[in-house]
Amino acid sequence: MTEATKIRKGRKFGQVLDGARTIFLRDGFEGASVDDIAREAGVSKATLYSYFPDKKLLFMEVAKAECARQSEEAVEITRTGAPVREVLRAAAERIVAFMTSDFGQGIFRICVAEADRFPQLGHEFYHSGPMMVRMRLVEYLREAVARGELAIEDFDLAADQFAELCKADIHARLIFGVDACCAPRDVQRTIDGAVEMFMARYGAKG
Repeated sequence: MTEATKIRKGRKFGQVLDGARTIFLRDGFEGASVDDIAREAGVSKATLYSYFPDKKLLFMEVAKAECARQSEEAVEITRTGAPVREVLRAAAERIVAFMTSDFGQGIFRICVAEADRFPQLGHEFYHSGPMMVRMRLVEYLREAVARGELAIEDFDLAADQFAELCKADIHARLIFGVDACCAPRDVQRTIDGAVEMFMARYGAKG
């Protein structure tokens, strides 16, 4: 990230992020206008641009905050004391919900489109979102193994496999814009399959 594209923080920084989150979640990245964001945040366009000279940087900062929030939710899910299947199902539902949202798709498109010019955008998003969720999932899997509920040796691989199972059929359809993607029945089918396959491979036997 160059000097020209660095983010500057100030008194109304959080205010701008809150307004941007509302507009991005409502309109997506392409549909969100700087005018609408500034209006929602209650700041001038000049103030907004003084913090974020590029809409992509603002989107990614909002994305990082959103991912941090979802990571905190993931922690709460794993602390419920519910059976492993229920915890995995709840985790899968959140992974798929984020992946199929306009917001989640926008993040993916920006990271891919800007990979050459601004590779740090993708790195920052990964470390603030997917990696944090992955770390929490690994921690939960270790706890489940200690309780005798799962049988896993490579925890990192198992966590990655579960995340990929949650994307089956859905991710490719989203990327290529295939019609009839992500109907509730199809999403449930993918989630059910992810949980069942994971448990078939790692569920404690006997």
